[in-house]
This record gives sequence, structure tokens and C-alpha cells, in this order.
Amino acid sequence: MKNYEKYKKGYFMPPVTSMNWASKDSIDESPIWCSVDLRDGNQSLIIPMDLEKKIEFFTFLVSLGFKEIEVGFPAASETEFNLLRRLIEEDLIPDDVTIQVLTQSREHIIKRTFEALKGAKNAVVHLYNSTSVAQREQVFKKSKSEIIALGVTGAKLLNEYANNTEGNFRFEYSPESFTGTEMEFALEICNEVLEVWKPTSEKKVIINLPSTVQVSMPHVYASQIEYISSNLKFRDNVIISIHPHNDRGTAVAEAELGLLAGAQRVEGTLFGNGERTGNVDIITLALNMFSQGINPNLNLENIPHIVSFYEKMTCMEVSQRHPYSGELVFAAFSGSHQDAIAKGMEYHDNNNLNDWRVPYLPLDPKDIGREYASDVIRINSQSGKGGIGFLLKENYGYDLPPKMREDLGYTIKNISDKLNKELKSDEIYELFKKDYINNETTIKLIDYHFVRNGNFHVTMECEIDGIVKTYTGIGNGRLDAVANALKSNLNVDYSIQTYSEHSLEIGSDSLAAAYVGITVDNKIVWGVGVNHDIINASIKALISAINRK
Repeated sequence: MKNYEKYKKGYFMPPVTSMNWASKDSIDESPIWCSVDLRDGNQSLIIPMDLEKKIEFFTFLVSLGFKEIEVGFPAASETEFNLLRRLIEEDLIPDDVTIQVLTQSREHIIKRTFEALKGAKNAVVHLYNSTSVAQREQVFKKSKSEIIALGVTGAKLLNEYANNTEGNFRFEYSPESFTGTEMEFALEICNEVLEVWKPTSEKKVIINLPSTVQVSMPHVYASQIEYISSNLKFRDNVIISIHPHNDRGTAVAEAELGLLAGAQRVEGTLFGNGERTGNVDIITLALNMFSQGINPNLNLENIPHIVSFYEKMTCMEVSQRHPYSGELVFAAFSGSHQDAIAKGMEYHDNNNLNDWRVPYLPLDPKDIGREYASDVIRINSQSGKGGIGFLLKENYGYDLPPKMREDLGYTIKNISDKLNKELKSDEIYELFKKDYINNETTIKLIDYHFVRNGNFHVTMECEIDGIVKTYTGIGNGRLDAVANALKSNLNVDYSIQTYSEHSLEIGSDSLAAAYVGITVDNKIVWGVGVNHDIINASIKALISAINRK
């Protein structure tokens, strides 16, 4: 890695200290969201979306609650031009949704852009030209004054074409490659463009400050945003927008700090799709706000559906560990994590808490369409008693005694370890049912009858290895009488250590479950009985434990 020496600082700090954002500990409200999936996201696909897919994607973005949607660069291709015409001519744009288009500061491109926009009810025309030192010197070979002239000329052309085109238009300007631009120069060119447009409270202008390429830590971007925001002309009539890319993997952090620094609008994509490492992930950013008690004003209640739609349309995959949206982001395989989650959920439910504070879960998975039993607790050889017990209770209604959870946990973990695979909830239940519930491998209960005369007297019929036998016993309770009858006739030395019971609330039809732990040779062996009659269930639980011994 000796070549690190060729990398120098490629950004410029503001000429004055701009750190007021650092004194804020949270974002107060959600920004204006602008999806750029149909432009930035689409251009990054190996096979870009065709016209029908774009229309379907646009409709989906509207259903998610986006009020501003960039639909493309209409002068760049016939598909993008035709998309705009279809959306306008077929009245596919809701009245409360604004479309956005991109254009370079070149007259023939601006002319074609307005041809595509004719008749638009609400549209943002986004003008940009690059301003960074690297672009000025290496690509355009132009001076600062020439770069300003390019932006100003484009701004004047937008005024001219907007005045002569049917529709309702607002303007946006981006000093592209803003993060590699001297801050005084970025401010100067933005103010020159604003002087042309002269925004008003009725017709505000958007100044977009993109992190076209991330070249610094996020706090630098925040300071740059704050400096521009504090020194723009017409500031009350300007909406500061940010467009973070993700080259350094910190687009979400840049966006959050940018909002603290004065930004009011965010351009981004679903799941961060875009050129190179992509754009800021709007879903992650919005759910970060949601998890802090801020309404993101987007419809994100069914993340699995959003993931499925996105993957179908783009042929890209959302990583299993993608924040909030990945298949495994709420999953706990670790035994200690599972135990803490299970106890936290129980505490939360038992105390009727409104505030969400469950260990290891930054938000309630159900709020975004995920399920506790299938998405949160996942079982493999690393798992523990708490998670397995949670699954059986959540999915099947079995509330195992704590010591029994431990016993079953070791059994399931050993099976997972030998198979070298995750065990699904239904597989765990089948193993539990086969081994523990109404186990009749040696002794099978046929019938029983109690008589109470001070103590309980039982007469019971059992089938043992295919032979029907009758046993009698006496005890101070029904289960004690049965235990004594079996103990004296089977020559098995045991004592009942633990007993519990409850009704089965899931798929029960008034079924009851009983749990019996017997001590044999200083070890507890467990059995479970299930029946409509709790006495029958308790006897079967005892027999199950003896059979398992």
C-alpha cells in the first residue's frame, strides 16, 4: 500500500468556521424527498429499464409517497423523451407529484428538454455544470469566469424556454462535483445563477449541492453545506438540496449531517442504487429517522414487498445485511442475543410499553412488514434456549419451562451442528413434537380411572411393548397416584421435579399442554402431553418423560 502517498486532500474547507450543525443532536423533521431511481438508478443498470418498466416504476414510487421524482434526461435518449411524453399526455402524474428532468447548460439540450416537458402541470428543470478544479482543468479547460458564464447562460435559457412553453416549471441548479470545488467559487456561481432566476416565495429555486464524488469525511460535507446555506442570496426563497453519492460508503452519514447543516431536500434512490457505489439510500435514511421518532412521510410499512419489486425491476439484489431491508438484518442466531430479545419482547408486552426499547432491535420489525418468528429468531448451532423457546411459543403456543428450554436447546443445536445448516421453525417443531410430545415409544396410555377416598386411587391400563397391563397406585394427587403406579410396577426410580401446564392458544381448539420433568440419576428428563383434558395431558407428559428416559 505504499502508493498511499499519491493521494492528497481533494476538498476545500469553507473560508470561515461553519460548525453550527455539530451542536445539534437530531434532525427535527423529514426532508423533501426526490427519487432519482429513474435517472441515476436506471443509468447504472447493465440493462436499463424499457419504457413500460419505467412507467411501472414511476407508479410504484408514487405509491411509496414520493412527491418529487426525477424521470430522466429527456435529451439523452428516445426512451427517456418518450417516457416524459407518455406521463404527461396520458395524465399519469398525480396533481400533487412534481416530475424532475436533468439538462446540461447547452442550448440544443435545453430546447429538447422543454419539448419533452410541454404541458407538464408541475416540473422541476434541473440545470447543472461541473465546477471542480479537476473538471475545470482537465475536462473543460476553462477559467472560473468561463464556468460561471456557462451556468449563467444556461439559467437565462431556462427562463426563455419556460416562458415560451406550456406548463408550470420551477428551476434547480447544481454545481456538479461540488465537493471538489473551492467553496467561495461554488457560492459565487450559485449566487450568479440565482441573480438570473430571482426566486420568490411563490416560486422558490432549488440549489442542489451534490457529493458527486465523496472526497472527504462526512463532517466536511456538512460544513460545506452550512457555509453555502448561510451565504446564499435570496436564502428564504431557496431550497437547499443534497445529492450524496457513496464512494466512501458514508452517503447516509453525509445526508444526515447535511440536513443538520441546513439542507431541506434529499435526492437519492431506493437501496442506494446508482453509478459506481451508488447514491444515498433513501430507505435507510428514512428509517433512521423513523427509528428516532420522526415521521419520514414515505410508505415503508412493507419492506419485503419493496425489496421484491426493486429486485424484479432492476435485476439487482438487496444484500442480506442491507440496513433494515436485508433478509438477515433483524435475525439473531447468537444464543445470548436471542435470550435478550425474547426477554425484552416479553417485558415490553407484559408492561404495555408504548416506547420501543427491545435489546438488539433498533425498531419494531413488524412496523416495516417483518415477522418476529421468521425474521428475528433464526436457529443454528450458535443458537440458545431463549430463541428456540421463543419460536415454539410465538408460532405454536408452547411456553416451555426455563429448564426444559435449555434441554431442548442443546438437542436442537446438536442437530443443527451435525447437519451444518440452519433449522427452520417448522423443522424445530417437528423435532420437538416427535421426541417430546405424547411420546409412546415404549409405554402407551390406554385408559385410567380415579377414585378419591382421602388420597387419590388410580387404576390405569397401559400397553407396554404390545402387551396391555393394568396398574394401580395411590397418591396425594392424581399425577402423584399415576407416578406411584408406574414407579412401583416398572421398577423405575424417579421423582417428579417440575410440573406446569397451560392452554394452547395457537391452533388449539381448547387443547392443553402439560410439562413434566422427572429426576433420574440426578438428571432431569422432560416430557410433554397434549390433550383436550388437562389430566390426560399431564399423565401423557409423565409417560413421555419416562419413555424418553
